Order: sequence, then structure tokens, then C-alpha cells
Amino acid sequence: MYRLLTLTLYALIVLTATAQNVIRVKAGDVQSLLDAIEKANTQNADTMSERLFVLIPNGTYDLGERVLTTIIGHNIALIGQSMEKTIIVNAPKVENEGISKTATLLNRGWGTYVQDLTLKNGLDFYHSGPAGRAVCWQDKGHRTIFKRVRMLSYQDTYYSHSEACQHYMEDCEIHGTVDFICGAGDVYFNRCLIVTEKCKEGAEKNVIAAPRTSVTEWGYVFNGCTIRNIVSPFYLARAWHTHPRCVWMNTRLETPEQLLKERYDPYGLRTVDNDFFEFHTTDAQGHDITPQTNVVNFICKEESRQVETIMKADVARKYTLKNIFPDWEPEKIVKKLSQKAEKLRKAY
Repeated sequence: MYRLLTLTLYALIVLTATAQNVIRVKAGDVQSLLDAIEKANTQNADTMSERLFVLIPNGTYDLGERVLTTIIGHNIALIGQSMEKTIIVNAPKVENEGISKTATLLNRGWGTYVQDLTLKNGLDFYHSGPAGRAVCWQDKGHRTIFKRVRMLSYQDTYYSHSEACQHYMEDCEIHGTVDFICGAGDVYFNRCLIVTEKCKEGAEKNVIAAPRTSVTEWGYVFNGCTIRNIVSPFYLARAWHTHPRCVWMNTRLETPEQLLKERYDPYGLRTVDNDFFEFHTTDAQGHDITPQTNVVNFICKEESRQVETIMKADVARKYTLKNIFPDWEPEKIVKKLSQKAEKLRKAY
């Protein structure tokens, strides 16, 4: 009898502790989502806070014209029920477009984890004039991890804002047209699907990435990603400013004929001082189609600089997660948190 009471008491303690670290959103209720984020921000205000899970059931959470819904708490995990059916969307006014003004979600927290949901910025891109900067996720935090997250927009879809940040994506899906993966820091994209959407009328090409690296060593690293091209020719990247770095390794091109011959846009926005490289690119059938050489003459105003963009195997071997994140193990964190998320979804 004593043993039974002890076990019961222990179970209640565990359940209570777990409940304190879980917030469940009402299905499809946008106010419930906003309340959950506010509560999580308050509860996890300290950087040393224990992991807090926000469980978001399938449904569309329509923020309307609201922008910059902010995560300021730390070690917060946003867990959707499924990538395709858990959708957080906003639609900023066209006259308010801008890279720092339109984000569906703005992250300022450390250790944020996002899994199994879609972020969509529904700004009317094709009627927004010469620009249509509509960010799904603007990140001013550090060590954010995404697992099976889909981002839907056109220009500036994903924006890593902080100069010294480290972030990690695994099995995600990112859509866009112009510089739709942009920003600073060291960001590792692992097995992601990159989808180029239709350009505006009169536009000639898509550009996937626009990095601006200044204080970090590696920049944007894409490994094992697939590029799915819808209609427009595209470049892998172009320089934004400072000393941008961008590497594409083991990339699968579903339509390799749509990749423009220079592969990287020669005309950077503010600099020619970039490190853009490519290693082991294949077609949809897995055939290696990497050129033996690809020298690009990068041009910006009066400056020009020639760069060999094909990376040697011995250099490519340095681009490991261990080297890029020597004191952080995002793959292990993903494994642990995805297992925990699955248990919580069953329990709640």
C-alpha cells in the first residue's frame, strides 16, 4: 500500500512539473496562440529557463495585418501538429512592406525550437511595386533550430538578423523569389527543400540567398538540399554586403537547366568580397553535374573580383557541423526534442 501511494504521488509530481512546462493552444484560435506566446515569454524570461513547449494543433492561425509577433522568452519550443496543416499566417499592408517591418514572427529568444508547422507571409507580392519584402521569420536571437518547418513567401522569406548568430534547419521547406534566404551569421541548412516561385512580371531571374557575413566564419551552408524550380531561371546566391559567405554542398537540382550559367549572380548589392562555393551538385537522377571550373567575375560599382567557385574535396570536408558549431550540437538537440514533442502530442 505504501509503495502504491509513493508511486501515485511521484506520478502526480511528474505530471504537475510537465504541465508547468507545456502550454496548449486551442485549435485554430489565433488569440489562444497569441496568449500562449505571451505567457511563454513571461514564464521563460530568463536565459536559463527550462524548456517550455507550446503545442499548436492543426488549424490556420490568421494574424491578419498584424506583424512582428515577438518571441522574447528563451528555450521556447513551438510544436505544431503537422507541417502542412498547422499554419500561422499574416498579410501586411502593401504600403508597409519592408524587411524589418513585415515579419509573421520575430524571434529575440535564445534556444528557440520550431517544429512541424507552416509560416506564411501573405503580403500581396505581385501588386507591391518594385519590392515586396515579406518576412516569415526574422531572427534576432541565437541558436534557433527548425525541424520540418515550411516558410511561404516571395522576397526575404527567411531573415537571420543578428551578426553573430548560429542557427540550424533540418528537413525544412523554404519558398521565395528574390533574396529569400537572407541575412547574417552562421546558418546550416540540412536536407532542406528550396522552392523558387514565379518572378514578378518583367523580372528575369530568381536569387535564392543573399548573405551578409561580417563577424562569423562560415556564413550560409547548404548541405544535401534540393532546389525545386517552378518557372524562372535562378542564381544560387548574390552578395548583400560586408564579406558574405555561402556554400552549396551535395545539392540536388530538379531542373538544372534553369540554373544560370554563372551560378552566382555576378552583380552584388554592395560588395565583391565574397566567398561563394559549390561542391558535388547533382541532377534529379543523382548524376554529378558539377563543373570542373566556374570562375565568376563579381562586379559592384567600380570594383571587380574573379573567384573560382568550385570547391575542392579537401576544403568541403571542413564544412562539418562539428567544425561550424564546435560547442553546440543541434542534431542531438533535434533528436531529443522531437522525441519529447511526440510524447507530449500524444499526452495532450
